[in-house]
This record gives sequence, structure tokens and C-alpha cells, in this order.
Amino acid sequence: MSIDFQMDAQGVVTLSLDAPGQTINTMDAAFRASIAAVADRLEAERAQLRGVIIVSRKKTFFAGGDLDELRSIPADGAEAFFQMVETMKRHMRRIETLGVPVVACLNGAALGGGWEVALIAHHRIALDKDKRQFGLPEVSWGLLPGAGGISKMVRLLGLQAAFPYILESQQFSAREGMAAGLIHALAQDEADMLAQAQAYIAAHPASRQPWDEDGYKLPGGAPNHPKVAQMLSVAPAALYEKTRGNYPAPERALAAMVEGAQVDFSTALRIESRYFTELCVGQVAKNMIGTLFFSMNEIKAGASRPAGFDKCTVQKIGVLGAGMMGAGIAWAAASRGVRVVLKDVDLSAAERGKAYSAKLLAKQVEKGRKTQAEADAVLARIQTTASLPELAGCEIVIEAVFENRELKAQVTREVEAVLGAEALFASNTSTLPISELAAASQRPANFIGLHFFSPVDKMQLVEIIRGQRTSPASLARAYDFVQQIGKTPIVVNDGRGFFTSRVFGSYVNEGMAMLGEGIPPAMIEAAGLQAGMPVGPLAVTDEVSLSLCAHIAAEARAALGSAYLAHPADAVLARMLDEFGRQGRAAGGGFYDYPEGAKKQLWPGLAAFAQAGKALPAMQELIDRLLFVQALDTARCFDEGVLESERDANVGALLGIGFPAWTGGTAQFLKQYGVAKAIARAEQLAAQHGARFAVPNWLRQQA
Repeated sequence: MSIDFQMDAQGVVTLSLDAPGQTINTMDAAFRASIAAVADRLEAERAQLRGVIIVSRKKTFFAGGDLDELRSIPADGAEAFFQMVETMKRHMRRIETLGVPVVACLNGAALGGGWEVALIAHHRIALDKDKRQFGLPEVSWGLLPGAGGISKMVRLLGLQAAFPYILESQQFSAREGMAAGLIHALAQDEADMLAQAQAYIAAHPASRQPWDEDGYKLPGGAPNHPKVAQMLSVAPAALYEKTRGNYPAPERALAAMVEGAQVDFSTALRIESRYFTELCVGQVAKNMIGTLFFSMNEIKAGASRPAGFDKCTVQKIGVLGAGMMGAGIAWAAASRGVRVVLKDVDLSAAERGKAYSAKLLAKQVEKGRKTQAEADAVLARIQTTASLPELAGCEIVIEAVFENRELKAQVTREVEAVLGAEALFASNTSTLPISELAAASQRPANFIGLHFFSPVDKMQLVEIIRGQRTSPASLARAYDFVQQIGKTPIVVNDGRGFFTSRVFGSYVNEGMAMLGEGIPPAMIEAAGLQAGMPVGPLAVTDEVSLSLCAHIAAEARAALGSAYLAHPADAVLARMLDEFGRQGRAAGGGFYDYPEGAKKQLWPGLAAFAQAGKALPAMQELIDRLLFVQALDTARCFDEGVLESERDANVGALLGIGFPAWTGGTAQFLKQYGVAKAIARAEQLAAQHGARFAVPNWLRQQA
């Protein structure tokens, strides 16, 4: 049994959630059997029953559904799964309709199915912690709350107020839950929670859920209420603008909310179960759960970290270059308690870099997320300097200077002269091979790549690049540091562009190649968005800058010589820069114009690439090209030894490149497409568009 049943002399039953042999409680088969047995016993002993208290013997209250079980449901298992969900919900419903008060004591996190277990209770008491540990994250994994979460949250809050919690997976702290009416009381410790629970039961001998009370009305109004109806008339369009039809979960969740609000509670639960079942047997949820839950947890557990090295904690680092990237890295470390020496060529530049942290902290203080004293402490950890000797004592130095190998070699030699023998030197380069940069180092075993993404304060990923001579000990230390500052590390081997920059480059290059073929630029951008990429390929090229793309291509040509493979994008870049003088957003305009005070718009001069009489391809053709070119280049990274792990490939693609989450990542995209079908489609694209779509060996091996 995963639920312990104890009745005291006053007739109050304490249900202790305690899954045997597990560190957390989940909604697995053992829980389902236990909840059925508990409901039977409570009903059998109803005569002496005065109340029910639900507690947990784990560090958290309840972790949620068994995602391993959910992602293994076969496509033909819908009916059996639906009946299982309905049966479990029926037993949960039996507990909340006993007519006695039910209280949940939330000692820790209750997310997803965990929050749905808490919603069995009529009264919820939580420990007074500031951490956001309650909510319904299912939609972010391609699912929806299927154990009563949608039906109950809508009835507790009303349709519009429930939107952020369900459709946006917004999590909340105990105090935020109090303000929203989702948490009813706060406690200082577990003893206080239990005392409050007993007091509530004594004061409320009869208790029911709000929606079971006579005269209950939906907060904010039913779907046919004029204000609600007006909101609902635009909600699907607003949702589609975000999902582009690629994510069924928010669409099904919205349908379950609105349909369930128009019927009785039992019917609402059944509607919820049907949509939940549809998502669970679908491929999108399996893709998202596999990467965003399982792969992410494997990375957190150190799956790509070399074994045999003690976990280390860094006290002090140096950052070379106080531009946008260097300033962001300094913020990331200082905000996690690490002392930072931020160096630039002159002190005023370093101070400007520190001001970036001050600006971020001011916003946090304004929003109440930090006190002024806490903000001051973070700023105090950042020491600005223009002097090399100030870097002495740093355990890691990260260079974030301009992408020029001579400059990087110079700062490597200068900085190593003042560092201790064990110090790690890391380059934040996004394209230059680490092994080549390490040639300037006296200690290449301590030289590694740490590729942060911009803006650093928002981007979660750090790509760790192992050079040919990087030691396992250095890799382990780098992995620990990335996790210490709250980022997600992936590990790749050396190569031009590594993994993320290289595959990202294939996306922007394909967009430019399409433009060179005479495809209308608006259609190209629409294809990128329709595929699920966050930004169209031309727009994102403007952000990166066309001049930087040309610089990277020139570096590759110089390094590879006759081995360099020309790309159709090269001619488009040359024309944009040399003929039209369009360098990108920072230089005033590239593929887009940026009028002051107005939205950006495609530059009319792109009409120069139009080809009269050219037949337009189908939109799906463009979508396939943009997705396949990235996925196939990922497969090529496996062939070349840049990648060793599908886990790191998929997580890196989602967090670093913005590859659509519905696919599960670039490697998973090919598998979920169907390997045989993916090979056939790649061969078609290669015949039409060239060798960049040729089938890599890795993909053939998957067959």
C-alpha cells in the first residue's frame, strides 16, 4: 500500500502518502490500488468518521503522474487507459463526497497530479515557503491535468482566472496560492499544519466542495455570460497564434475547460478524461515528456559528467570582456553566490558590464523578488577591473571577447600567466574549434569551451565543448560549475560550430537559400513560424547580423580550403552585404527595416531576389526543409563524433536553438517521423536541393 490509514480516538483519519521503495509519491498503479482501498474503508467506517487529513511522509507532498507509464501507452491502448483514469477519479471523488471535512497538509511540492491530489481536500494548508512549488505543469509536457485538475480549477477560479494555471502551466508559491484562494492557510512547520488541520475539522463537522454546495455558481460567469463569451470568442485564435497548431495540449485543455464549464461536474470529469487520453496516446506528448522530463532529469543527475571525480563548488571566477555576453555571465555567477572579477580593456567598460546586473536587480527589487539588501549583496560580488593581476585566485576564467582567434590566443597567454596551475580556462566562443584555441594554452588539459546563449539571464543552456586534450577532470569541474549557477549543461566534442551553432546555422542558411530561389520572404518567415521555430530564419539572421554570418563563413573557408562546401546562402549574403549594404538589425537593417516607433517589416528591396513566373512551393515543403536540414545536420554530428548522446542533442536543440518542442528535439524529430519515412523524405529533398539533405549514416543505422 502506498497510503497508510490511521484513525485516532476522535474519528479523524490520517492518510499518509508513502510510496514504498520510492523517494517521491507518484500516481502509479500502487497509488491507484491504494486510493481504491482507502475509499472503500472510509465508506465502511463512515459512522465513526469525523474528518480526513492527507499528509506525506516524503520530502515533497506528491510528485504527480507516473510519466514513464504515460509515455509507454500504445496508440491502441486508449480505451483501457480511459477506463483506468475514470476509475481512479471515481475513487478520489468518493473521498471528497463523504460529507466530512478533508484537509491536505502540503509539506512540499505538489505539482501536476500532486496538486490534483491536494484538490481532493476541502481545506489546504501549506508550509510558509517562498518557493513556487504548486501548480499544473502538464500542458508544458504535451498533456493536460487529467485527474480532476481542469474541472476543479475552473470551478474554483472561473474560466479566465484559471487560464494561466492550466494553459500556461503557471506555478505558484504558498503565499501566491493564498492570494488566489487556492491555499487556505499557512503553517510554520508540520506540527503547526497538523494542529490547524485538527482545528479545522473540529470547527467544520460537515464539509463539501464548493461545486457540491446548493446554489453554486461558476466564478466570473458561465461560458454564455456576455463578458466570458466575448473573451472565449478570441481565445482560440490567440492560442493558435502561439501554438501554430503544433501543440494539441493547450487546444484540448481549452476545450475541456469550456465544455466542462457547461455541464455537471461528473460529465466535466469525463470530458477531461477523454481529452487527456487522446493526448497520452499521441506522439507529441511522448516527444515532449521524453526530452523535457526524462532527458532533463538525466542531465541534472550528471549523465554526461565523467565519473570518478568529486563534486566541486567554485568560489571565484574571472570573466574577460564586459560586453553583453560577458556581463550576462557575470550576472549568472554572481546571482548564484559566486564572486566574479569582470575585466575589460578599461575600467569604464567593465563598469558598464556591471551596470547590466544592476539593471536586472533593480527590476527584481521592484517586483518584490529581492530585497535591496539582497540586490546589493549580488552587486558586491562583481569586482570590475582593467588589471590582469586581479584575476589571480580565480578557479575558472571565461573569455567572452570578440570571435577572433588571434585575440583569443593573446588573452589566453596573458591570463594563464597570473592563474594558478589548477585553474580552468574556458572560451565562450560559439564557432571556433576549442582544440585550435587551446594551442595558445600552456595547459590544454585545463582548456574547455563554455558556450553560453544570449541573453544569458534568460537562456538556460550552456554547451560544454570538450577539446581534443581537455581532461575528464576539467570536464567534470565545468559540468559542476554550470549546474552551480543554475544552468543546464550539455556536453559535445570539438568541431567547427560544435553542435548548436552549426545546426542553428543550417536553419538560417536554408532560409537564405530559399530567398535566393525566389521564394517570397513572407512565405519563408511564415514557414519557420508554422514549423514551430520561435522566429523566422530571415528575422533571426538580422538579429545575429549578416556581417557575422559572412565572417563565420569566411573563417570556415579559410580553415577548410578546398574542403569547404559552398552553400546557396553564400551568394545571398554577398549580395545583401556588397550590393545592398544591409548588415542586420544592429546596423540599421538587413532583411527587415526597423522604423522608429513601429513594428519591423520586411525590406521592400528583397524584391530583387524574386523570379518572375516561378511556381510557389507548398508550405509543407518549406516547413520540411527547415526542420529536416537541422535534424539531418544533427545526425551528421553523430557521424563526425561531435555528438555522443541523443539526450544532449535533443535538450540542446530545444533549449539552445529553439527547435520546436513538439518534436522532442532534432534527433527525436527523425525518430518520431518514422525512420524509414525520414530516410525517404531526406532522399527526396536531397534530389531536389542538394547534398545538405543527404542521408547520414546515423539515420540509416537507426533503421
